[in-house]
Amino acid sequence: MLPILALVVTVYNSYFIVIEGHVGVVKRFGEAKDQQNPGLHFKIPFIETVENIEVRTRKNAEKMASSTKEQMPVTVEVSVNWTVNKEAALDLFKRYGGLDQFEQRILDPRFRSATKDTIPQFEAEQLIQDRASAINGIERRLSDEMAGFPVVVDNIQIENIVLPQKYINSIEIKQTEKNLAAAEEHKLERQRLEALRAVNTADAKAKGILKVAEAEAKSIILKGKAEAEAIEAKAKALRDNPLIVKLTEAQNWDGKLPSTIMGQGNMPIIDLRENNNRSN
Repeated sequence: MLPILALVVTVYNSYFIVIEGHVGVVKRFGEAKDQQNPGLHFKIPFIETVENIEVRTRKNAEKMASSTKEQMPVTVEVSVNWTVNKEAALDLFKRYGGLDQFEQRILDPRFRSATKDTIPQFEAEQLIQDRASAINGIERRLSDEMAGFPVVVDNIQIENIVLPQKYINSIEIKQTEKNLAAAEEHKLERQRLEALRAVNTADAKAKGILKVAEAEAKSIILKGKAEAEAIEAKAKALRDNPLIVKLTEAQNWDGKLPSTIMGQGNMPIIDLRENNNRSN
């Protein structure tokens, strides 16, 4: 019975499985010797052991007190994502003993330092309105600090900013005043545009009326000019052809002779019918 039990225990300790997102660091008598990728692997029973090292992205979060540029106390909650270089997992284990030790001894102190050095560069209002600039500052500082380590740090976030309530109230009042001023400015701008539109409309109407008046005046001038030219042409024709007057009189005669003739002049119209009767 004991040999069988010993055999089972030996077989059980002769293999190991590395799950996805990890690498297996194989230790022989406590000394790290090799690393294995996800899958089924074999080891020397009772002599070799395996330590799983996560190579997926991990997230560290910190809540720390600091101060703003104007020396106002502030509490910030910040987080950072970091990932172990898969090929360097064995080296990281040898140097730091695992991920928890690396976080506590290397990453977290530098992350706190980068945050506390960056936050005081900004005023409280800047932190609230332009959080991205503070994040970029922390990211640059931490990236420089972590440049020589086998990890990648990215996606730093300021999760929350806690300022004194008195300051928060003053910010809200200030923002309310800004909103009211912006609304009043918008109202004035709208009124200015409406007034400008009314002026443009009136100007357009005035120009239209002026054009109509100019057209009518031009029409009267042209009509008068045409009538004057016609009168002048008729006068010239009468001057050049005196018989036209007699012709006009003949065309307008109703066939009756005047009963009275004044003056010594000749009769302008001769009664041809009387002459014809005498001839007969």
